[in-house]
Amino acid sequence: QVQLVESGGGLVRPGGSLRLSCEVSGNTDDAYAMNWYRQAPGKQQEWVAGLIWSDGMWSDGTITYREVVRGRFTFSADAARNTLYLQMNHLKPGDTAIYSCKYVPRRGLDSWGKGTQVTVSS
Repeated sequence: QVQLVESGGGLVRPGGSLRLSCEVSGNTDDAYAMNWYRQAPGKQQEWVAGLIWSDGMWSDGTITYREVVRGRFTFSADAARNTLYLQMNHLKPGDTAIYSCKYVPRRGLDSWGKGTQVTVSS
């Protein structure tokens, strides 16, 4: 079982920055990928960014981004801290949402964190 805890959300003005964290614990021997998702009020959840590990958790990986965040958001991983990050720059009101991370194993069920609220408003 893998547990995920997000943090780092908050209220920020348009153009500002936030760094979200996703702390990972538990057995990650079967790791395939990690993803960030978000859900805005009244909207469906949408994928934001993903990292597919080349050879297990914390190995090199391939990162991809949703088009509307590419160039503004950066997905990174810190093996020493068992934490993944989503650095969000040049935030817009449309980025307001609950952001959640998801662990994807090669076999079995995905694991989700509870999410962290990001509000972009002047």
